[in-house]
Formats: sequence, structure tokens, C-alpha cells
Amino acid sequence: MELTLKIVGADGSVLASATGQDETFLVYRQSYREGEQVIVEVSRPGHVFLALDSAIQPSLVYMKQCSYALAVPFGDKRKSYSPNAFSGDIHRLSVRCARPEEIAHRRNLALNPWDDHANRALFPHARANVETRGEAVFAARNAIDGEKANDDHGFWPYTSWGINRDPQAALTVEFGRPVRVDEIVFYLRADFPHDSWWEEVSVTFSSGKTSRFPLVKSGAAQGFSIEPCIIEWIELHGLIKAEDISPFPALTQIEIWGTDVAGAATPGVENEVGRAPLPLAL
Repeated sequence: MELTLKIVGADGSVLASATGQDETFLVYRQSYREGEQVIVEVSRPGHVFLALDSAIQPSLVYMKQCSYALAVPFGDKRKSYSPNAFSGDIHRLSVRCARPEEIAHRRNLALNPWDDHANRALFPHARANVETRGEAVFAARNAIDGEKANDDHGFWPYTSWGINRDPQAALTVEFGRPVRVDEIVFYLRADFPHDSWWEEVSVTFSSGKTSRFPLVKSGAAQGFSIEPCIIEWIELHGLIKAEDISPFPALTQIEIWGTDVAGAATPGVENEVGRAPLPLAL
């Protein structure tokens, strides 16, 4: 697979680029400026290990489209990243094709620290019908960014999905291809007594099944084995808040464990996958 990394200016000009077969690196020796984008291009859809900044963990993700663009974060959007991320005057980016055994390995399929509101190419992708005050530190992407510190809130690394006190809040995680899942893990935000918590949450799978999960007041991982199923997305909803003084329950992280379905991400390969319509964009 041919892989390309680019830094593109606000005017669309290519400031730096690197191309390689199956793996490539780009070292950009300038400070980022507002309006610039980091671009990843692949010659065909597939799984890649992506590292767009040395301060953020590399991650195995699925490129459903052949081009992905991440706007370099400035202003409020910077608050959901490490202060060291995208800073300074030298940056190392890398991308490589994932090996077959890495793709087949059981893992958290919901992990993607490179997710963004505008993302439609790189999976998994999280979106929600509400985010507290529209602030980046409470955005849906934070629920799949891999950051699990949860005894504070409002700044990195204490990122979370905030629901703005809305009991109808819902979070959708899309995988971009069929996957087989067998476990869900919740990390509630636990800045008690500022925070409240949910006593129960519901998860609807793209196969049409809905399951309810009881939760407790805790910052620890709360994991649940589920009957293995092949799906393309899940929706978290039906958030039942505990009866306490705080009006602020929030989700620090959701992990969805399982494996890729062999051949499911390959164009032209048919798979037997149970599907229901994707929830409307929220």
C-alpha cells in the first residue's frame, strides 16, 4: 500500500510531504500555524498504525476512505490534547500498514485518539447529539481517545464526554466496517462530589439488539461480557442518573473489545452481517 503524509497550509499549499510503500515518516521543521492540516493518504482502504504527533500514542485505525485530514488544533480545541502535542518547531509523523496478526488480535476496537468532529474517513469515529457547551474538553471524541484519568474534569488529561445535563443524550461509536464484539467497558468520570453517575445505561447495536448495563459510583473500569455479535456501530443512550445532588454525570472512556471480521474490510468481499439502519446524524 502506498502511504503519504502531508502538511498543508491554510491556502492549500503543500508545506511538506513524504511518500513510501507500507511505511513512511515525515519530519516537519516548522511551528504549526492556524489553518494548517495534517493529511494522511492511502492507495486503498485498510488498517494502519498512525502517529501524527509524538505526544499522542500511536493507534491502530481503519482508513475507510483514501484521504484523512486533521486540522491542527488551536484555541479551545487544544484543551483536549496534551500541552506538548502539536507544539514546538519540529514534528515527527509516521504511518505504516498494519500486519495481519495485528489486525486479527483481540483489542479495544473503540480506540482512536485521532478522531475529530469533521472526521468521516478514519475509524472508529464517535459522535453525539449533545456536548456540554460545545467545548472540546467535553466532546464525543474524548470517549474514545484512550485517556482514562477521571478524578478531575475540564482540561487534559481529564477529557470526557459531557452531556450538558441532558437525559436524552446519546453517543454513537461507528467502526466503519463489520467487527465482532464481546465486551464493553465503561469509565465514568469520577470527580466526586462535583460529578454524579449513571445507575444504568443502554447500548443498542447495529444488529438491532439493545442491552442495559447497571453501573455504580466508581472511577474504576466497569466491564461487561456480552454475547459475541457482528456489528458496525453501537449507540449509548438511556442514561439513568443516580439520585444525588450533583447534576453532572459524564463518560471518560468507553472500550468495546473484540476482533475484526476476516475479509470484512476488503472491497468486494461479502460477509454475513446483521444490520439495522445507522442512527440519524445527531
